[in-house]
Amino acid sequence: MFLKVKFNLIPVLGILFVFSCTQEEIPTSSLLEQNEASVELIASSEIDKIILKSIQETGDFVWMDQSDLLLYSALLQGDSILTIGYQPAGQSQANARIGLDDVTDESWKASASLILSMISETLETNGNSAARLKDPEATIHESLPYLEVKISEFSVLLNLRKMPEVRYFEPIGYQFNYDLLNGDNPYGRITSDSGCENDPQSNLSASDYSIVSPGAKASWNYPQMGISQAWTMSTGAGITVGVIDTGLSPDQALFGTAFNSGQSSGRTVQKFGTYKTGFLWWKSYDGPNDQCGHGTAMSGIVASPRNTSGAAVGVAYNSNLISVRGTSDVIFNTTDEKNGVAEALVLLGNRSDVKIISLSIGDVFSNSKVADAIRYAYNRGKLIFAAAGTSTSFTNWFGVIFPATMAETVAVTGVKEGSGYQRCDTCHSGSKVEFTVVMERSGTNTKPITLASSGNIPSTVGGSSVATSTASGIAALVWAANPGWTRTQVLDRLRTTSDLYPSRNSQYGFGNMDAAAAVGVY
Repeated sequence: MFLKVKFNLIPVLGILFVFSCTQEEIPTSSLLEQNEASVELIASSEIDKIILKSIQETGDFVWMDQSDLLLYSALLQGDSILTIGYQPAGQSQANARIGLDDVTDESWKASASLILSMISETLETNGNSAARLKDPEATIHESLPYLEVKISEFSVLLNLRKMPEVRYFEPIGYQFNYDLLNGDNPYGRITSDSGCENDPQSNLSASDYSIVSPGAKASWNYPQMGISQAWTMSTGAGITVGVIDTGLSPDQALFGTAFNSGQSSGRTVQKFGTYKTGFLWWKSYDGPNDQCGHGTAMSGIVASPRNTSGAAVGVAYNSNLISVRGTSDVIFNTTDEKNGVAEALVLLGNRSDVKIISLSIGDVFSNSKVADAIRYAYNRGKLIFAAAGTSTSFTNWFGVIFPATMAETVAVTGVKEGSGYQRCDTCHSGSKVEFTVVMERSGTNTKPITLASSGNIPSTVGGSSVATSTASGIAALVWAANPGWTRTQVLDRLRTTSDLYPSRNSQYGFGNMDAAAAVGVY
């Protein structure tokens, strides 16, 4: 949710807060012509090369580390909307306070007001009526310390850089050209719609699953991860897991009327949607329903019931599930997807019943708005698992993606079965990885089974996505066995019972998780 404030070209000392939402517009050539004549924009092709070079050399790209000219060029070649993170002047640890401090308190409100005043005064001082947008509006988030405003003057960015109240500013609408990561280059392929399939697999071998009472199919990798053994002590009962992804399929009865069936009972499934579609003022939430398939598959891994119908059973089959459709596909690279994921994190962060958040989604470089939302949920006690990254072909250079790069998340990737550690054909790895999950069969490369978008015939799903949702389910088993534990205690138990502990591998962290050891079976 956002608070919208209109500000005239006078100092803004008091702000009237009302509920609203952001807007997304496509700039026209006339808007570009309105900028200061002395500023020559950097071409989008050059910006993309800089982004790619930074990812290759550092593993990330951070807008605030770039020149004001590059930021300004990206701003005007996007939707001209600038996200500005703010903080009280003199606050040295503002990020650590996100989710703990109320941003409507006077010290935070005053900083937002000063920033808007500066923008207003800069426009008035410039006196360029062509460059000045008529009746400009700022949107101020009601829970996170950032505001957004449409900007067309370079001098505003220069002045923002000088203000102690500004934590960051970045162009939310700039679209990185993902084709640079595709084709016949040595870097593999990453696409925004990767993972948008979840069809039944009728050709599965009997060795790809085992039948467990009262008739469900348990994936082949469950015994290797200690999951089947852990069920003798924990099934996830009483723990709520939030899955932020592409939603749940309305055609999958096991996430509807049959969520409590077989040996799964006394639990709840809730469905929300924070992703918006449409254009300008017609933009609206498009609901909780999965239109991709990925979200259904991930939620199936976490919490599919231990059913009687021969469908796949989830890791924590008695846990509660909250599904939030925050994105349309696996990579949240558009303005609407970033907004949707950020809002989903706030939604789950505000839920006292949510213990674990599973993020089998990401982007190739950082976004500060989503990072603020991650901190919001983390500072409210949530254990957040995030996918290290998945490409549609093997990549030997691309490291862990955002937000798994953040200290507030637990990065997970997938490895092949067998002795030693070899990442799956499409998985990323790196120093940020905390845990691994066995999710690719040797020889056949078969992936774990999960719920298809409809029916009882299982689908299969791979990459660090399934590793992340599996890790989230294992954490639910551990927390259910120890309901009085804190997030730190749960995470420590997962670490100390993992395969490589106390060592930490530079690519695979503490290695394969062991659900049975973590819940205390042995």
